[in-house]
Amino acid sequence: MLDENCQTFVSDCHVRAAAELINHSWDPVVLSALRLGPVRRNDLLVRIGGISDKVLTQSLRRLQARTLVSKETAGHGGVVYRLTTLGESFANGPLAYLAQWAAEHQAELA
Repeated sequence: MLDENCQTFVSDCHVRAAAELINHSWDPVVLSALRLGPVRRNDLLVRIGGISDKVLTQSLRRLQARTLVSKETAGHGGVVYRLTTLGESFANGPLAYLAQWAAEHQAELA
C-alpha cells in the first residue's frame, strides 16, 4: 500500500520514483522488447523498429544503471541483454498494465 505521508510532488515520492523509470520515451519500449527473452543488441535493434543505434545504447545503459536490465556474456564471446528480476516485475506488471490501458483508450489518446 502507498505511504500516506508520500506527497505526489515531493522528490522522494513513490509515484515520482516509478515515473522516472519511463521518463525516456524509448526505455519502456526496450523493456517491453526484452519481455520476449534475452537477446543480442543487434537483434534488439531489429526487434525495435525506429530506434537508432545510439539511442538503444543510451537506453540500455540507463536501464542497467537502474538494475532493470543485465548484460551477460553469451556463447562465442557475444553479449545478450535480459531483464533482471526487478525488470521483469516492472515490465510484466505496471508497464504491461500501462500498455493495456493505452490500447483500451487509443481513440481518446489519439
